[in-house]
Amino acid sequence: MLHYFQPVKKPAVVFALMVVLTGVGAGLAGMLLALLLHTIQHLAYGYSLDSIISPESFLMGVSASSSWRRVAILCLCGLIAGIGWWIVYRFGRPLVSIKKAIGAEAPLMPPVTTLGHILLQIITVALGSPLGREVAPREAGALLGGWLSHYARLTEEQRRLIVACGAGAGLAAVYNVPLGGAVFALEVLLETVRWPAVIAALTASAIAASVAWLGLGAEPLYTVAHFPLGITLIAWSVVMGPLFGVAAYGFVQLTTAARNHAARGLKLPLLSLLNFTVIGGLAVMLPALLGNGKGAAQLGFDSALTVKMAAILLVFKVLITASSIRVGAGGGLLTPGLSNGALLAVVLGGLWGLAWPGVPAGAYAVIGAAAFLASSMSMPLTAIVLVTEFTRIDHDFLVPIILAVAGSVCACRLCAKWLNRP
Repeated sequence: MLHYFQPVKKPAVVFALMVVLTGVGAGLAGMLLALLLHTIQHLAYGYSLDSIISPESFLMGVSASSSWRRVAILCLCGLIAGIGWWIVYRFGRPLVSIKKAIGAEAPLMPPVTTLGHILLQIITVALGSPLGREVAPREAGALLGGWLSHYARLTEEQRRLIVACGAGAGLAAVYNVPLGGAVFALEVLLETVRWPAVIAALTASAIAASVAWLGLGAEPLYTVAHFPLGITLIAWSVVMGPLFGVAAYGFVQLTTAARNHAARGLKLPLLSLLNFTVIGGLAVMLPALLGNGKGAAQLGFDSALTVKMAAILLVFKVLITASSIRVGAGGGLLTPGLSNGALLAVVLGGLWGLAWPGVPAGAYAVIGAAAFLASSMSMPLTAIVLVTEFTRIDHDFLVPIILAVAGSVCACRLCAKWLNRP
């Protein structure tokens, strides 16, 4: 661990200032990364060239582009991913994850290597990688928070808290989820509800989200219609909740194995080019496969998918997500997990509707997205808050969402307990 200054206990005002500066910096970083992503998307697929933030979605732009363009852009994505991450791993200092940065040793994240890792994630997701973009702004916020608190000579405990707040603030900024970013920092990273941590996390995330409004606006991530809430939907949430947990457990096992065997060395650029070229070929017929899964999830929320199409997209989304991790590409699993849950919910909801019809597929999709996300990332409270903020769903929908999340998390943990026995 780097120590240029001897950390000492600082007055509360210094710590508070670091929280504010981290929130502002994470907000600016999240905003700039999101604007960069949208710019690359528009240039790559030739849509909304007169406006970075436009009502035309990435899925609309991809669907309107030609088949050869999709394949060519994904080939480019494979080259950038393969060569870029080969350079990062070959010549850069070892990456420090956010979890490690707030661990017992609390090492500082290397600036140059981490920034390269961040930019590669944004560029490849913009070009069509199926991995999530949320890790990049989280790493940016954590990187900033770590170095700010280091130069402020805060104690290691204070620095760990600032790093976690920075990561949550980055998430809050890029997705406009001020409460979700704070809950993520508390539940997933810090695993505490101590008042100092709660106040710091809420403050940093709220500041970051409001700063990001300057460039991204304050619109929700997804548009969702008003869905009627009835006993049929509540019963479905109770019955199907455990199935999402079982599916999430399988997804975690698959992606963990892929990450443990991720390509390194000269195999990385070769396998990356092959992987993303294949994805481009699949996107000729299934444009919703491209990107982090937002387009597929929105189709589910819009009740715009048949059971057959949702099943096809689900299978291919899971496969290309795992394959992209396996070839060495970087990115998150938050939006891919949410998308998988929405697609699986459309399938399960369609089957349920054969006996108990009348519920829109989008209602199932919102609940399933939360249930799958909660188990796949081991963050039930964060998943509930994020899906609520993502969709601005009606308050009463918290009842089936919570029931499905509870069943999903219990089933996932039972799977882990039973199947991981020696």
